[in-house]
Amino acid sequence: MSKTKYAIGVDFGTESGRAVLVEVATGREVTNSVYPYRNGVIDDVLPVEDPVIRLEPDWALQDPDDYLRAFQHTIPAVLKDASVDPEDVIGVGIDFTACTILPVKADGTPLCTLPEFRRNPHSWVKLWKHHAAQPEADQINETARQMGQEWLNRYGNKISSEWFFSKTLQILDEAPQVYEAADRILEAGDWVIWQLTGEEKRNSCAAGYKAMWSKREGYPPDEFYKALDPRLEHVIDEKMSRTIYSIGGRAGGITEQAAQWSGLKPGTAVAIANLDAHVAVPAATVTEVGRMVMIMGTSTCHMVLSDEEHVVPGICGYVEDGIIPGLFGYEAGQSCVGDHFAWFVENCVPAAYEQEAKDRGIGIHQLLEEKASRLKPGESGLLALDWWNGNRSVLVDAELAGLLIGATLATKPEEIYRALIEATAFGTRIIVESFEKYGVPVKEFVACGGLPEKNKMLMQIYSDVTGRELKVTASKQTPALGSAMFGAVAAGEAAGGYDSIFDAARHMSHLQDEVYKPIPENQKIYDMLFAEYVRLHDYFGRGENNVMKTLKKIKKSVR
Repeated sequence: MSKTKYAIGVDFGTESGRAVLVEVATGREVTNSVYPYRNGVIDDVLPVEDPVIRLEPDWALQDPDDYLRAFQHTIPAVLKDASVDPEDVIGVGIDFTACTILPVKADGTPLCTLPEFRRNPHSWVKLWKHHAAQPEADQINETARQMGQEWLNRYGNKISSEWFFSKTLQILDEAPQVYEAADRILEAGDWVIWQLTGEEKRNSCAAGYKAMWSKREGYPPDEFYKALDPRLEHVIDEKMSRTIYSIGGRAGGITEQAAQWSGLKPGTAVAIANLDAHVAVPAATVTEVGRMVMIMGTSTCHMVLSDEEHVVPGICGYVEDGIIPGLFGYEAGQSCVGDHFAWFVENCVPAAYEQEAKDRGIGIHQLLEEKASRLKPGESGLLALDWWNGNRSVLVDAELAGLLIGATLATKPEEIYRALIEATAFGTRIIVESFEKYGVPVKEFVACGGLPEKNKMLMQIYSDVTGRELKVTASKQTPALGSAMFGAVAAGEAAGGYDSIFDAARHMSHLQDEVYKPIPENQKIYDMLFAEYVRLHDYFGRGENNVMKTLKKIKKSVR
């Protein structure tokens, strides 16, 4: 009888890295281990000795050593917990929040680990939610429009401040010495694969969605980068690579060094890196058109497949073969979802509620959900805009901010909590309607991530607001499962894995039995509320009233 074979998926999130050990034949998640990053999200001061290096507003950095520590802690932990022989682990895959980039030397050494650069914030990892590169994003967009760059259409006609070249141009603008010292600038996911295999291989998913690359055209021409800044003219050849590797491929094998700190066998197959939202799609059972996958955590990514190419304004982009071979993968997103609710709980919940939750032995989120679920749609008289961390889709504007309207002296915390949840559902509906308007159908949702497991009220609200059935993945660690699936594909059928992600999805991905269906009476109320949401969305988001941006300018001027 053949021995059970396993794959490991490692999901690098915003706050932690998580490894999941998965049975290749069934997709059963045997065990998992989480490593909370020691330095977390660096958005106030750099973790260096005196003097204090304070960061400007909208900065979000990370420490690359935390990524290595994640491997060193989690992989040995899952092997030990499951008593699995490393010989039976046939493949490893990883996914990463993106766009998250770092400058390194030719041998992969991060600049922030070198004494001469450690105190320069630009030498550190720029996390996906680093939004301080908005001026550079504006410059990229304006230059592309002036030069008639057609590739801009693939990204909804607007490049985000979160993406690769916005952040790279910011390094060049504000710290040219860091830019010059960097032999390579690359996605953190690709850097991690480099550390595992000893080979720098850039993945097609990140290159396509975050760095303006396409399978047919490659990167924009050097003339475009020169127009941005003459020093940037040869950035692709000097700091990056024109050789891009397809997701689903094998990046290489575990090196002797990586084997020592991971506990895996040298030569174990390692998949090309992937992005966290995109890798979750096949793990959510979706390998066909028309089913939108929502990866719901601190932010939400909306992924949908199509067999046709369409220009959809305001989305994050579409990439041929970017998610599933043979199909166009479309991405949109919301920058503030779980973060939205966490902000409220951390800053706005009265002591009496905290005490009640403590007395009952439940979490504060659970208490608020319980109280908010007793409210009918529209009962609070509140409406919110979900822009506490800017707007990713469809406005693509990190300078926007949150709004709550309708509050009175009688307003209760659970009413605000529900309004914030409804706001994120309205934001998703904006995205869905934009997709459908421009030819990309969305028939149903499959949700995954931390939120669907924790908040049934939220799931029902999303179904009511969008008017679509909503299903939830069986996996509690869908991105990590997806990475393990790609690890099994990297190993191949001959080693006990699979030769395609379609085969892996048929055997390894599953859904829960519960289905959320729209409640007609709730839909009627939410249709009225959504009409008002759209009015506020366009008024504050499309330039008629720029008060949010004015307030940010004033804030910066008085700091």
